[in-house]
Amino acid sequence: MAPPNPSASYSLTIRVEIPAVAGSFAKVAQAIGEADGDLGAIDLVRVSRETRVRDVTVSAADSDHGQRIVDAVRAVPGVKIVNVSDRTFLMHLGGKIEVQNKVPVKTRDDLSMAYTPGVARVCLAIASDPDKVRALTIKQNAVAVVTDGTAVLGLGDIGPRAAMPVMEGKAMLFKEFAGIDAWPICLDTTDTDEIIAIVKAIAPGFGGINLEDIAAPRCFEIEGRLRRELDIPVFHDDQHGTAVVVLAGLLNSAKLVRKRLDELRVVLVGVGAAGVAVSKLLMEAGVKDIVGCDREGALNPTKKGLTAIKKWYARNTNPRGFEGTADEALEGADVFLGLSGPGAVSVQAIRSMADEAIVFAMANPDPEVRPEDVEGDVRVIATGRSDYPNQINNVLAFPGIFRGALAAQATSINEQMNLAAARAIAAVISEDELFEEYVIPSVFNKAVVDAVAHAVQEAVIETGVAQRVTAPATDASAIYR
Repeated sequence: MAPPNPSASYSLTIRVEIPAVAGSFAKVAQAIGEADGDLGAIDLVRVSRETRVRDVTVSAADSDHGQRIVDAVRAVPGVKIVNVSDRTFLMHLGGKIEVQNKVPVKTRDDLSMAYTPGVARVCLAIASDPDKVRALTIKQNAVAVVTDGTAVLGLGDIGPRAAMPVMEGKAMLFKEFAGIDAWPICLDTTDTDEIIAIVKAIAPGFGGINLEDIAAPRCFEIEGRLRRELDIPVFHDDQHGTAVVVLAGLLNSAKLVRKRLDELRVVLVGVGAAGVAVSKLLMEAGVKDIVGCDREGALNPTKKGLTAIKKWYARNTNPRGFEGTADEALEGADVFLGLSGPGAVSVQAIRSMADEAIVFAMANPDPEVRPEDVEGDVRVIATGRSDYPNQINNVLAFPGIFRGALAAQATSINEQMNLAAARAIAAVISEDELFEEYVIPSVFNKAVVDAVAHAVQEAVIETGVAQRVTAPATDASAIYR
């Protein structure tokens, strides 16, 4: 069986030396094709009378598949492999982000204003009026991306050092999509009180805090306490970013199948941090019937051994008191939301859902069910992957949410702001554009961030958590009384 879905995340550049004979490269291309590789760019590096050296870019499905492709090329008679480069690792060499100056420092005058002695006047202005820190420093546009490395992607507890590439990536997305300066802060502690103390201590230098990849249930307490104890927005993206994008996709999917949110039967598998946040936001939006399942089946108040958050979940969901397995819960359900792992539900169970079923199989990199296995059995299917239609990707949410929150100098992020963000994302797709493979916008749709930022800024003001309701002053004379 051919490996599924070659991806750029497993792409290689293979430098090959081949004989300068007609048809030699065709044999290399044939070997790559027979190994199920996805042949990309072909670049000529060097030419001699006897040989040609080419760089060949190939996408594989995983590391083992990549090795099989390399072995297949190596086996071609007369071909020598000079070097193999992993393109993903090459992108990360030396890190993916850097700090750049916004103003030049080329003369003595520049230096005296940007640093000593002129900077002292700016420091004193802030000391006498702390609110000036936003106007006169990077704080107005700065977000800390904070993790302890305990729940990184689907990799689990890999520690703060191994979490750095993800946090750098998150900082890149903040800058690329919303123009926000973000810093990766990877903490070498898993102590809840210590994490809270550290974040509170660094908060003066930031306009917002993005918590990332912190394991449940500690993430709930960390976020909750920081929200109460800080006067800047605190957002746990794994919870609320996921919830916002799921709701956006569900709003459009429900519109497509002509069902109201309050009549949907929803089965959610994976009652962790994201699953709880998704359920809360869906209920806030009007969904009434949600059955959440973990490995032991549906959560309900009679179930023993539940954590505090799962006890809350059991009391506030599952209105029919269902007690069976996830597969059993799916019979006749309108919506499946997967936030667990591959194989969490069976293909047969998905096929037992109601007509025009909606399936969000969001486990990454391998979804709970493969889209190709239920094609034709459901009306809408979304995943967390970029190589299938309808990618549920948090980058649709957090850049615009923080852009709007920072613009209004929000003191917090609340459910009304998240609802506004979800509705704004959904509304980017017009009724004329909406169809089964387009219920959620592309992450590269430039309209998304602006729409979300505007909606969130309005919600900040409407809910009374804005410290600024007008645009920031651009005239430097505003520092004088």
